[in-house]
Amino acid sequence: METNKNFTTSTDNGKGAAIVSYIFLIGWLISFFAIYKENKTSLSTYHLRQSLLLHLSIIVINILITIILTIAPLVFLAYISYAIGIIYLVFIVLGAISASNLQNKPLPVIGDKAQTLFSSI
Repeated sequence: METNKNFTTSTDNGKGAAIVSYIFLIGWLISFFAIYKENKTSLSTYHLRQSLLLHLSIIVINILITIILTIAPLVFLAYISYAIGIIYLVFIVLGAISASNLQNKPLPVIGDKAQTLFSSI
């Protein structure tokens, strides 16, 4: 019996891929390769772009702070690192709420930049 692989029974309009993409970088990878490839929607595309920029920017920021702390161990930079981590979690929650409400609401600071940087997604 032959099955039609192009047939999808998904009714979530990309909501699942959009929400899962905010679950740190592993969630983005799962969302992109397992969910998004079969069900491309404007909602999932929008949130995949935003969450990718969010995850990549936190990785770069943490690497820079680690390098600076190894060169000059300044205590206030450690506190800034904690604050950045809290801001990162707040952005994850904001993005996931926007995705669950089926809204294309940009995240503060990075939302619009993500749409232009990752237009190929």
